[in-house]
Amino acid sequence: MYDYIKGIVTRVTPEYISIEQGGVGWQIMTPNPYAFHRTEEIQQVFTYLHVREDVQWLLGFKTMEQRELFKKLITVSGIGPKGALAILASGIPSQVIGAIEREDESFLVKFPGVGKKTARQMILDLKGKLGDLFTEIEMLDEEATLLSMAENDAIEEAILALQALGYSQRELTKVRTEMQKEELDTEGYMKLALRLLLKQN
Repeated sequence: MYDYIKGIVTRVTPEYISIEQGGVGWQIMTPNPYAFHRTEEIQQVFTYLHVREDVQWLLGFKTMEQRELFKKLITVSGIGPKGALAILASGIPSQVIGAIEREDESFLVKFPGVGKKTARQMILDLKGKLGDLFTEIEMLDEEATLLSMAENDAIEEAILALQALGYSQRELTKVRTEMQKEELDTEGYMKLALRLLLKQN
């Protein structure tokens, strides 16, 4: 089984990256492809091979913690690989784990594709079972965690508002990384996203 691949990222799309290693180009689906950059520098991608009768997907993650959380999420009834990728694209592992441990359904349902039933199932299946996997995560202090969660809420509200205006998930995925670099309120994130979207057109 592949643990990780080191190589040069040669292509970044809304759904996957291509990384060249040893003369072979690997197509890897990731939570947020734009977290990777086309550069001549060697980059490391932690991988997971998902195999079904009709499909084989090579999935990649920036960190080992992301990958381990992904593997736990796909054990939950109602969450497939694409759903788990969407959750990871919208939050950092410590936020997802914290919400599960707090039984915070209202936070979990803000992730794409997660309704109340799935949020309850996540809590039922995973609460108390994630701590050992993440002992090496550099957990944020309480104040920083609350700030990060507030920023995430504002970004999600902005994304939902922009979707209501007719922008696609693919378009918004492209600008999410730049949005996450700023500390703004919902209106500020909307204005920033609109500027970035207009530049792409």
